[in-house]
Amino acid sequence: MSLTSEDADPSEQRAVARPAAANAQPGRVTFDRLELRRILNLYGRMVADGEWRDYAIDFLKDRAVFSVYRRASEVPIYRIEKDPRLARKQGMYSVISATGLILRRGHELERVLLVIDRKLAVV
Repeated sequence: MSLTSEDADPSEQRAVARPAAANAQPGRVTFDRLELRRILNLYGRMVADGEWRDYAIDFLKDRAVFSVYRRASEVPIYRIEKDPRLARKQGMYSVISATGLILRRGHELERVLLVIDRKLAVV
């Protein structure tokens, strides 16, 4: 029995039609798996400590933003941004406070996130 277009799984057809490198929507900046794992590890520790309660991820044309909230109804207390246009200048990663102040900017996500990690270490 051969599969007709009605019997075929639509997701399989789409996966064959586009190359593997084009998984992300064209023109969108995203966090890769390692970046997202590092951010979510930090988020999990902060949730366990009772500091953070909610998050949002936005993939825009010019940047990717991971916003952290103390409560869901508030403005984000931190925004972790990835802006590839700044990769050759100050660095594409930045941590921005609720007031809009850039706390740290750099080329390596691990070092940029230390500005948030260090606040917990000083007890």
